[in-house]
Amino acid sequence: MCGIVGFVGQDHAKEKIIDGLKRLEYRGYDSAGIALPIDGKIQIRKHVGEIKNLEKIIGEPEFDSSVGIGHTRWATHGAPSDVNSHPHGNGDNSIAIVHNGIIENYQELKEMLAKEHGVEFKSETDSEVIAHLIGIFYDGDLLEAVNKAVAEMRGAYAVCAIAAAEPDKIVAVRKDAPLVAGIGKGFNFIASDIPALLKYVREVYLIENNETVVLTKDDITIYDEAGKKVKREVFHVTWDADAAEKEGYEHFMLKEIHEQPKGIYETLVRRINDDGSINLDGITMTKDDIEGFNKVYIVACGTAYHAGL
Repeated sequence: MCGIVGFVGQDHAKEKIIDGLKRLEYRGYDSAGIALPIDGKIQIRKHVGEIKNLEKIIGEPEFDSSVGIGHTRWATHGAPSDVNSHPHGNGDNSIAIVHNGIIENYQELKEMLAKEHGVEFKSETDSEVIAHLIGIFYDGDLLEAVNKAVAEMRGAYAVCAIAAAEPDKIVAVRKDAPLVAGIGKGFNFIASDIPALLKYVREVYLIENNETVVLTKDDITIYDEAGKKVKREVFHVTWDADAAEKEGYEHFMLKEIHEQPKGIYETLVRRINDDGSINLDGITMTKDDIEGFNKVYIVACGTAYHAGL
């Protein structure tokens, strides 16, 4: 599963984002990247392979900011490569995003953006369409542009976006993919999982489905699907970082076993359209084929074998 870390504060976003990404390494990934607004432009650095490969290309002191977003990717659309890595920008990198999940209608959005707006795509990912969509809708208000983009998207996603013209904020949105906001003093975080934040904060907001979040260094504002502000109780994290990665379970294998229902749900929900119909793109089995099945084989080894059982 991909990892997201975003930071908005007073200084050194790069350091905190990289630290957060390292704390999500246990989830697995094939590339990593970071985007920072610097001197009126968004600078993006990304590299295939381990986070240490990314660190080699972001060492210069001038590559830093008080705001930024970072990502570790596990490939879904497009092979692992520098260009397919996140973050993704729009044409002039005035917008940058990181994304977990799948945009089911990305192909039709891609065709629309190319035909109607002349967008040229750099990557093979579904995620890049999000940056271009936000860029098309952007008119000085990042929250509004993100909301308009989301209205065009189908799928499961957690998205964080930054704009060069609004270098003091991050806008994030969640649908069927995890997202938490970390509450600091003079700084705030957004992330896909609590362990990314624990070195810096112990109080978080758990973002619910179809909610949008605006983060500045002083505020975290949550909106529901109708655009109304949400009052959310603070969740106090009492575990240490190691226990947080295991989410209270004694070991990772036990955690993986208990995650199976959630994994099945997240797999299936991405196939269910808003009207209740089922999307089986790429699956050619007929109803008769399925009714002929009398056994399911679960093929796995190691902890996956026990989770499969």
